[in-house]
Amino acid sequence: MFSRSGKGGGFFSSGQLWKSKNPHSLEYLKYLYGVLCKNQNVTEQNRSLVVEALRSMSETLIWGDQNDDTVFDFFLEKSLLSFFLNYMKQKSGQFICVQLLQTLSILFENISKESSVYYLLSNNHVNSIICQKFDFNDEEVMAYYISFLKTLSLKLNKHTIHFFYNEHTNDFALYTEAIKFFNHPESMVRIAVRTITLNVYRVDDKAMMRYIREKSAGPYFSNLVWVMGSHALEMDACIRSDHTARARLADLVSEHLDQLHYIGDVLRLGIEALNATLTDYLVDGLLLPLTVRSLLGGDPSSASTSVGVNRSLAAYLLAHLYLAVHHPPLCRRLLDAALTGLAACRNREFVRPAESLAEALDKRAGRPRPGIRVGQDGSVQRQGSLPDEEAAATADLASSSEDGSGGDTFEDALDDVPHQLAQTPQSGSLLEALLSALEAAANSADSVDADSFALHSLGLLHSLARSPGLHGQSIERVVSGSAGRLAEALLKLLASACQGNSRIRLATAELAAELIDRLAASENAEIAGSMRQQVG
Repeated sequence: MFSRSGKGGGFFSSGQLWKSKNPHSLEYLKYLYGVLCKNQNVTEQNRSLVVEALRSMSETLIWGDQNDDTVFDFFLEKSLLSFFLNYMKQKSGQFICVQLLQTLSILFENISKESSVYYLLSNNHVNSIICQKFDFNDEEVMAYYISFLKTLSLKLNKHTIHFFYNEHTNDFALYTEAIKFFNHPESMVRIAVRTITLNVYRVDDKAMMRYIREKSAGPYFSNLVWVMGSHALEMDACIRSDHTARARLADLVSEHLDQLHYIGDVLRLGIEALNATLTDYLVDGLLLPLTVRSLLGGDPSSASTSVGVNRSLAAYLLAHLYLAVHHPPLCRRLLDAALTGLAACRNREFVRPAESLAEALDKRAGRPRPGIRVGQDGSVQRQGSLPDEEAAATADLASSSEDGSGGDTFEDALDDVPHQLAQTPQSGSLLEALLSALEAAANSADSVDADSFALHSLGLLHSLARSPGLHGQSIERVVSGSAGRLAEALLKLLASACQGNSRIRLATAELAAELIDRLAASENAEIAGSMRQQVG
């Protein structure tokens, strides 16, 4: 029963591969090649055999990379990657796509010689595999596909980049196909996409970076900003629903923080043109129109014509932004705008991109979202406001969220209309907003909401004080001219926290005490003197 079949192509009659005494050899690779040649069409009867042949082939190739150059010579001569493509294009080949992607991932992950990598990347077969239309509804296929792209991105350098980015055709499939999954429901896929983009950005190639800036940065960053803002709005909805959405809220917060740290990683690479584009989209497309304006203008749920997040959440999100992102131009620009007040938020709108990222990339046009246009140099330029009918739709969304009837329709509305805070801005600045939070908590010690706003406002002040992107002078800038009022509010807050019926949390009181201590030791004589005078 263990004899080889004379007409079976060198495998057992049961459909199993013949096990050579020396599977790590050129001869065994030739045998596997023969198996694939005899089974070029995948059927129910031979798919197990093809899968096993592909798995064994990766082992033999890895051995050849380390021990026998003739193995890769044979692999290249017979263009074995073309067999992979042939299987992927077959309808029945979907059965073995998982094994194909796994084989490719293992192969690229373990190949050590650059010459072997060049062999594998030659003839453009890998780019064809990347562009292959897989069934991404299959979780296994999705997992192995993104793992394959991630493995390829780890091989990128100034020499291999030209196998993936074609300057003549202006195509970069590894990057553009990966970022289409930046908002995939599975967190591991999203993490892999971020890793891939960072690996791409680290490659020092001017032509490739020019392509990214001019053709994909606008669609990618505008969609990234939209998703982050949508998550913030959904967080706000979860907070209003109290404990019933606690698990979803935790997931949203975790994802938002991951995105902030990813943005920080991108900015730390120091790619000037890319950083300028990302900063423009982030500040003008998200932070000023949604987060800062919500913090400075009050709780948007109290106004029938506005959409945004509550002030506590806005302070929390800004605090974590300064903890995760240390890019000086972004940090300073955002703080300057917040100190200016609501006037700095005028003509900024949080709007949905005109096209999905996949649509924009497929068109290779890099056309940005309404309200923002990407210039030839990658800079972002603001355009006019939304049409009247879209502004009216936004007002309808705000009205539904205010009366609490938007529970089931919140996400539908989020998908269908852009969000903007349409109310006439009131005078206000960052300092006024933070002082009002502290004073409200001190005057309403039995209010949980007041304590929450005070807690996150103090967290924002501490984040500003510690931010490397602001070089340690931010806290003095924020409180300059109002140090006495701030000291009075902090001391009153601490006094209220000592009352028997106080709802002010210990964490809030501790942050207030730490801030008093920090400001009393400030190098700014005015601020330090005001603090000491109030404490004394």
